[in-house]
Amino acid sequence: MRRIRLTHLLFTIALAASPALSQTPPAAAPDAPAQARGNGQLQPLYDALKRERDPEKAGSIANEIMSELNDSGSATVNLLMQWASTAVGEKRNGAALDFLDQATLLRPDFAEGWNRRAGLHYAMGDTRKSMADINQVLQREPRHFGAIAGMAAILTDVGQDELALKAWQRYLSIYPADRDAQEAAIKLSEKIAGSRT
Repeated sequence: MRRIRLTHLLFTIALAASPALSQTPPAAAPDAPAQARGNGQLQPLYDALKRERDPEKAGSIANEIMSELNDSGSATVNLLMQWASTAVGEKRNGAALDFLDQATLLRPDFAEGWNRRAGLHYAMGDTRKSMADINQVLQREPRHFGAIAGMAAILTDVGQDELALKAWQRYLSIYPADRDAQEAAIKLSEKIAGSRT
């Protein structure tokens, strides 16, 4: 019961950070962190993703967004992220976690560092830490559809179907052409409707 309340609280906090979804981020100063500088480049991509109805074209735009999000602006942090990916591939989760911890310490503004660590925590079965990291991602990049999908998966896992549906709806407001997300939202809607009858 406590786990569900914590999950609900983290989701509520993440939603509270979402007013930036509908706002254009302010222009960043030239010496601003890489993530802040990237927001100006990301806005046209997010706008295109929202308008695109063809799933393949939308997928290409989503890949461009992820490519931008994957660059921390720091050679050291980018290397730590590569090492973490290699460690995960070799099933050395402890080492991967150490690399991601260092990446988030060196560049706390880098949303993707938090997102990768959230995914690793989820893979290791620690949904509480995963949700905490997802919250960090969404504070830095409220449109991070990968983090929102992770949130939806965790909420589904803990039986919070209505909150999971809200997460998928939020995801689809950013990336409407994603067929998998559409299907997940439809299944949850039907499940919720069926449980009410």
